[in-house]
Amino acid sequence: MFFSFAARNLRRHWVRSGLSIIGIVIGVVAIASLGVMGNSINLLAANIITDVGDTVVVTPHTAIGGTFAGDPRTVVDAAIPAREVEEIRRAANPHRTIPVLQGADEVEFGRGESGYARIIGLAPGDIPVLLNIAEGQHLRQNQAGALVGIHLAREYGISPGSRIAIGGEDVRVAGVLAERGMGFDINPDYAVVVSDGWYESHFGAKDSYPMVIVRVGNPDAIDAVKDAIESRINRREEVVDVSDSREMLGQYEEIYDQITLFLLGIGGIALVVAAVNILNVMYISVTERIKEIGVMRSIGALRREILGMFLYEAMILGVIGSVVGGVLSTAFGYLISVAAIEVATAGTTFGENFTVFDQSAVGFIVFGMAFGIGTSIAAGFYPAWRASHLAPVDAMRQK
Repeated sequence: MFFSFAARNLRRHWVRSGLSIIGIVIGVVAIASLGVMGNSINLLAANIITDVGDTVVVTPHTAIGGTFAGDPRTVVDAAIPAREVEEIRRAANPHRTIPVLQGADEVEFGRGESGYARIIGLAPGDIPVLLNIAEGQHLRQNQAGALVGIHLAREYGISPGSRIAIGGEDVRVAGVLAERGMGFDINPDYAVVVSDGWYESHFGAKDSYPMVIVRVGNPDAIDAVKDAIESRINRREEVVDVSDSREMLGQYEEIYDQITLFLLGIGGIALVVAAVNILNVMYISVTERIKEIGVMRSIGALRREILGMFLYEAMILGVIGSVVGGVLSTAFGYLISVAAIEVATAGTTFGENFTVFDQSAVGFIVFGMAFGIGTSIAAGFYPAWRASHLAPVDAMRQK
């Protein structure tokens, strides 16, 4: 009976009730759709970052430490001397040590198409250890040729046997590399990989390397390898930074967790504003119905029944607004996430076959709806408590 009284009162003041519901809808949509967007960006990062769990990466020590991969403050012209590479090799023994040469040059792909691309130089024997082939074959020792990243090959129609020109020097494509994603060590999907001998003949002989990769057969030995390199190379001063993929993934997860919390906070503020509106509506409703409450109390209605009636009103507003908000946030969250992913991937194929929604995304929607209902009930509690504690005689004297 008291539930029907609550529904009747909301229908009688449908404009006021509708505005309260709209406020809840906006809050739920904000908190759920922004949460879904943050989760989708996190999923994208996990999708495109290759977790090379058996790899240790050694780079020159920079003044800015403890940052994330790609931090522009760490981009300096520094390299590890060849003698230090040999020290790393001894420290990491028996694990394979792979020095990496990296540069950039203009690449002509035929049909008048050209552009600058990253050029990676590796010893031919090391290439199969790091990279897989999608088409064609790996480079052979003393063979002039190149391997093209799969996304670069797709964009320019490159296949094994094609000819490209790197800095004006004609090179035959031996193979197309399999997709690898944004690796912790090297990112070959949009790069050209050549032998270290060809790289040095083209760019000039090098006695230093911007990166050294150590492939550790047993992931459990990673910490021991890192400690061995640190103790051997950084004895007197900080010469190199030694890290593994677990650190980078942890940094990215921390960053995206903070982004998600920030987005949820924005949505939470919108929902709090809606709760204040409900509090105002419920307070006005109690004030307008003081005499009615007095009559109900005088004929035997209990305090808990009066309390329940007003809480029913707040709950009905919360449930309707949260359900509508949950449905809309599913659509808005999907559209916002797709748009954010397109911007993040800059039109590349990194986002292909990527699923925006997973269990966590659904969890944000459910959380937003539950938070909306809970906030509505909490906002209506004080007016309901005040109504239930009105003295019947005093309430009936009100005009």
